[in-house]
Amino acid sequence: MTFLMNTGRTVNQGVTVENKTSAAYAEETSTCFMHEFDMMELGLADRDAVRVTGPCGEVVMRAVASVEVEMGTVFVPYGPYANHIVAADTHSTGMPDFKSHRVEIEPTDEEPKRVHELMEDLGGLAYDR
Repeated sequence: MTFLMNTGRTVNQGVTVENKTSAAYAEETSTCFMHEFDMMELGLADRDAVRVTGPCGEVVMRAVASVEVEMGTVFVPYGPYANHIVAADTHSTGMPDFKSHRVEIEPTDEEPKRVHELMEDLGGLAYDR
């Protein structure tokens, strides 16, 4: 199904942003908040894995029902998962476009990657704290 994806800050994302290697940060930023009717149409239960394919790539996330998300849209907290599917171009503003990207969402049996695995996919190196 096609959705409009918006990204932004959440309280939990902000609280955990200082420790981007933590499980709490990964859990929050790998969440795809959806309207419960859209989840029903896709046959999803809370925390089921979904493949989100955006303008620049795809990533596996966990779907979570939210009454704050309109039908036909999804919300993804800022972080490495959103960055994995959104273009890096800033149009000279210093900030990529994080609003109203068309994405395709489908159920998957794959597990979301850990943050360091996403970074390695982009050529980065894992490190221990």
